Amino acid sequence: MTDDAAKLRLLVLEGDGIGPEICAATLAVLKAADARFVLGLEFEHAPIGFTALAASGSTFPEATWARAQAADGIVLGPVSHNDYPPRSAGGLNPSGELRIRLDLFANIRPARTQPGVPHASRTPFDLVIVRENTEGFYADRSMFVGPGEYMPTPDLALATRKVTREASLRIAEQAFVLAGQRRGKVTAVHKANVMRISDGLFLECVRSVAARYPGVVYEEQLVDAMAALLVRDASAFDVIVATNMFGDILSDEAAELAGGLGLGASLNAGHSRAVAQAQHGSAPTLAGRDLGNPAALILSSAMLLAWLGERHARPALVAASQSIDAAVRGCISDSATRTRDLEGALGTAAFAAAIAARIG
Repeated sequence: MTDDAAKLRLLVLEGDGIGPEICAATLAVLKAADARFVLGLEFEHAPIGFTALAASGSTFPEATWARAQAADGIVLGPVSHNDYPPRSAGGLNPSGELRIRLDLFANIRPARTQPGVPHASRTPFDLVIVRENTEGFYADRSMFVGPGEYMPTPDLALATRKVTREASLRIAEQAFVLAGQRRGKVTAVHKANVMRISDGLFLECVRSVAARYPGVVYEEQLVDAMAALLVRDASAFDVIVATNMFGDILSDEAAELAGGLGLGASLNAGHSRAVAQAQHGSAPTLAGRDLGNPAALILSSAMLLAWLGERHARPALVAASQSIDAAVRGCISDSATRTRDLEGALGTAAFAAAIAARIG
């Protein structure tokens, strides 16, 4: 039995499109891990997205926000925020709101090839992109009031980019700590040859952190060169640290090279909260058809368990995370237990059941 002090409340926000299906698949896997490792997980649900908009007039209701604040961790399904109405009409991006309000400054996105799984990379690789998550060119993260995009005239559109010393230092710190746990190399991605002030500040901060980690190899790459180098030989990289937009684009490229966005795990982490969220979108054309690959969200949830295990000093959570990761890798390595996007035959629910069976 697990006492109340050891229980962990996970809030599940299903989102739009394939969100409800892949969240159900993820829960099936988490429950299998909970049963095997006696984790004391408790699951609750709250509405977001179009479901919440229809019921309450907001895609991210205040009641959902209150439950997010009270949860130990959050599993966030994909959202169709590009199709939401304006913010003034209730169309808030739940992903962006959680990142800003919970100060989830680090977006950790691993990408690695898997033996037996089709991939587009010339060489096998295993890397992690550490992406700053709370500022940059993102219009909802640049201003205290109002968006970071504006139009002084009908024929002129402007965007504001925000780069701060505080955010740059803490994301760099995250990258170097992670590199110390891996192969000991950090690559900072930038465009300081053009954006000399903003990326100049970012690099200044990363270099100052690098000076405190003499055991970690440090290098810098221009973002356009980095995009090409990942295609040429992604195995040359270990931990890549970047500002928000550069990290977003490069992590999608790395996930595609490793086998597709269906495997793109992602954790949004701050000092006190973390949210598991797949890299991919809501894929509305696949909704309700048992075709979505839940691997990315399942792997993201495994990352959340590991984060919680380290934060609460509970080795069982870390062991459960490793078990889920191994079960997913085992299933996708076998053509008989892959989803259709990986040249297999299983649907969403059957793939989750196969993973849960490996764990159990």
